[in-house]
Amino acid sequence: MANIASAKKRAKQAEKHRAQNASARSRLRTFVKKVVLAVASGDLDKARAAYQEAVPVIDSSAGKGLIHKNKAARSKSRLSARIKALATKTA
Repeated sequence: MANIASAKKRAKQAEKHRAQNASARSRLRTFVKKVVLAVASGDLDKARAAYQEAVPVIDSSAGKGLIHKNKAARSKSRLSARIKALATKTA
């Protein structure tokens, strides 16, 4: 454990940030999972709605530095591709 006051403060801040990041990462995964499950169920409207909800969450996670901007773009692209594949399969 740290002995210097500034090191103690940094340790407290690091723990606080770690908890906030874990919560935000969990929220991100939940929204992505909703899209994946909607696609797996075969419900196109539900999948599109879930995707529309997930995109702002993914973008804000990238903006806050939780994930890299390229990972955000890749995630959105892959989710969109799954929805398009579902749309062509059901059409």
